[in-house]
Amino acid sequence: MRTEVVMPQMGESVTEGTVTQWLKEPGEFVDRDEPLFEITTDKVDAEVPSPQAGVLVKQLVEVGATVEINTVVAILDSEAAVGEVPQDDQGPSVDVAPEPPPVSEAATPAPVTASLSSSTNGSDGIPSRAELRRTRSTPLVRRIAAEHGIADLSPVPGTGLSGRVTKSDLLAFIESGGPSRQVNGHRASAARAPVQAPPIDVGPRDRLEPLGPQRMAIAEHMIRSRATSAHAHTIHEIDFSRVVAARRRQKAEFAERGARLTYTAFLVKALADALRAFPVVNASLSGDQIVYRGEVNIGVAVALEGSLIVPVIRNVDELSLLGVARAVEDLSTRARNKRLKPDEVKGGTFTLSNHGIFGPEFGVPVINQPQTAIVSAGAIKKRVVVDQKTDAIMVRPTAILCLSFDHRSIDGATADQFLAHVRQTIESWE
Repeated sequence: MRTEVVMPQMGESVTEGTVTQWLKEPGEFVDRDEPLFEITTDKVDAEVPSPQAGVLVKQLVEVGATVEINTVVAILDSEAAVGEVPQDDQGPSVDVAPEPPPVSEAATPAPVTASLSSSTNGSDGIPSRAELRRTRSTPLVRRIAAEHGIADLSPVPGTGLSGRVTKSDLLAFIESGGPSRQVNGHRASAARAPVQAPPIDVGPRDRLEPLGPQRMAIAEHMIRSRATSAHAHTIHEIDFSRVVAARRRQKAEFAERGARLTYTAFLVKALADALRAFPVVNASLSGDQIVYRGEVNIGVAVALEGSLIVPVIRNVDELSLLGVARAVEDLSTRARNKRLKPDEVKGGTFTLSNHGIFGPEFGVPVINQPQTAIVSAGAIKKRVVVDQKTDAIMVRPTAILCLSFDHRSIDGATADQFLAHVRQTIESWE
């Protein structure tokens, strides 16, 4: 029996992945859950396990190729003999799925301004705009089009198979000025003028090194986040005296139970409580609607060599401190060893970026789309503080937290109340 292996979705906003290495060659046997190939996205470098035991009979994607999620990248055969590859299965190919038939001029509706969530087929059987757009573009292209206010892709010349609009086609169209659209009755440009970076003179002692696929994806993701959300920030200093004492008391006990108790676990637990108290922070924006998330799933950024990844701890508000500590250690260890599963890097509703492990006072993070807030924690350091009631000068272990939030849905007062709730939990820890 043959099994198709697809490109997994390694993160909620991830639409494509790049194959960086095949760990098995055609004709080799692979066990179920044994690593089959490595990929990179803007979220993660990861090994993808085999969904089924069998012989790898065909690699459909070359190393270095970037394909959409759910694209078939390999074929396994549970009945094939080791070392045997059928003649018609030899050699890689990127043409893994049939392209939709070309869209004829007669079938293409007249250009009109329409939403990206157009309806399906009409009663006359003519494909709707949403279906035409789906057959002529990738999710990434449609997302870029939505960000630039381009509701109709039919004017964009497509150079892909069967006239499909590629990312390069759309970006070239945007740079050329694109069409104009109506905004509140007024004409407005559908495309923003591209920002031109200043020229760089490369000296004889300089060294040029291209950005890797993941670094390029991260760059695009960060720029898109800045362009999508109205970033605002609030910064609070928090006294960690009680947490430091609690960690000192419980560290050995947690170690006996197989968990390393870190300050990150305390932070994640405090954030989960605050997210339950302020559901608008645990939300996403979808057009003119706020999506209040039913689960509290906190992503914890893990630094990797030259990159980072954000594995997600699910239903954190239902976990004890011990459960949170175990989850933090397990996910961070497997993240560094490229052993995370696709579901473990998506579905996050809020993100913690713990800069403190590297010693800075604080960091100002960029929101992880499609979330609406992210917090960065600086290093816990002994600082001189003043008691606001007695004016007594004291030395206390404190940390500075910076909350970046989307001002479209979260007001400054709500953001401050959210961090004040976190501060109250940390400073009164039992």
